[in-house]
Amino acid sequence: MRSCIWESIALCLVLLAGCRQEMAQQPRHEPLAASAFFEDGRSSRDLVPGTVARDQGPEAVPWSQSSASGEAVTTLPLPLTHALLARGQERYNIVCTPCHDRLGTGHGMIVRRGYPRPPSFHIPRLRQAPIGHLFAVMSAGYGAMPAYDDLIAPLDRWAIAAYIRALQLSQYAPVAELPAEMRAQLKD
Repeated sequence: MRSCIWESIALCLVLLAGCRQEMAQQPRHEPLAASAFFEDGRSSRDLVPGTVARDQGPEAVPWSQSSASGEAVTTLPLPLTHALLARGQERYNIVCTPCHDRLGTGHGMIVRRGYPRPPSFHIPRLRQAPIGHLFAVMSAGYGAMPAYDDLIAPLDRWAIAAYIRALQLSQYAPVAELPAEMRAQLKD
């Protein structure tokens, strides 16, 4: 019996001897201290290009949803290009069509299954709303619509807002702004 107790104690001591605090005793360097590890002798490394600090997120981006006066931005804060509209259409089709459908009328598949219907993008209130309003609603949510600021990058939200404007224009383009050959087809 005593032999069994001593064997158990010996086994416990062997097992305890095998436990080391390697995680607690890792080699490290103080910030901005000299280091022999890197060729340049610095322990601190430069940031990877494109890195965004936690306090410099979407709110710090110069093209946020509000102007300096706190009003919604009325013009698209980046160049309107075919690539931007194509990106906006791609993101819209992925993220927005389940509720808003491909035309922006608010009859998406989720709505058909009982989710509250969003307003059509073609109602006068939303056609006249500043483009920053669309960005703000995507960012913070509104009514039954959840916030998408953590799921959609700011540039993509602006691309979607530009595409929504294109959808609105496709349904309510003023005849005077159409090319002459299209106006002639309308008269026929």
